[in-house]
Amino acid sequence: MNATSPAGALLLCRAEPEAVRPVAHLLRERMLLAPAGDGWSVLVPEGKPWQGAGAKAGAPDVVEPVDRVVAGWAAALAVGSTWPVLALWWDGDRAGCTLASGFRRPVGYVWLADGNPAGEDEAMRTFAERLGLDPVLDVQALEELIRPDPDADARIRLRGLLAVLTRIGLILPPGLDPDTPGDRLYAAADDRPEAEPVARTGRREGVKAELDVVGSSRLGPWMRGPRARALAGAQLAAGLPLALWGLRRRGGGWVLAGSLLLAHGALGLACDRMRGAEEPADGRG
Repeated sequence: MNATSPAGALLLCRAEPEAVRPVAHLLRERMLLAPAGDGWSVLVPEGKPWQGAGAKAGAPDVVEPVDRVVAGWAAALAVGSTWPVLALWWDGDRAGCTLASGFRRPVGYVWLADGNPAGEDEAMRTFAERLGLDPVLDVQALEELIRPDPDADARIRLRGLLAVLTRIGLILPPGLDPDTPGDRLYAAADDRPEAEPVARTGRREGVKAELDVVGSSRLGPWMRGPRARALAGAQLAAGLPLALWGLRRRGGGWVLAGSLLLAHGALGLACDRMRGAEEPADGRG
């Protein structure tokens, strides 16, 4: 890696594309979705949040650190899902990864450009546990990535992490390598016949996607009754401070994660009311 390397990122989801597709639509970001081995999918973002694309013509560039953006995306994808999301990212100075899984606190690790570790050792053990890796052999391999090594830069560290993940089925499509500029990543993914675009959706499509996600996730059985209302209230209570924290930190990804929690909570209350209103009519029928 060098000081002029453009930023890039990949979102690795431990689920088939069919399961990832409706959740990815909720991000409302231009991405490409492709299978990435046995039980894995990869999302390749276009990367505009960290390329400085202004929201409107003539507007000043809005640049967010790539790690902050993808950490928020990973958390948003993992909320309400039964599968974890691992975000890999890199820029000219650092590289790293963030693992998000359900409502648990995301865990991440960072390497400087020259490969020097700059994270907490416990993070790799948490990775192994949450991803179902071997607690002995795979943990030993991960711990090698956080030990000083003058011959291993940040790119090699990320490739080492990917090599460990191949033991649980991950196989990235050709061309999707760490340290590749974001636009070249997107072009490489676009060349793959199995890749499909995840386009931004309108409000109606977004609501439908949200219903599909909630209905097919582990939250599905909690769509009616006191448990559904309690869960929706918890999501609203968690989403508001998360969104406000993201606004204070100017972190668009965290704002999105909080907004999705708020949306899940509001949708849960709405679905409970709708089902409660339909029940008497069904009973009379």
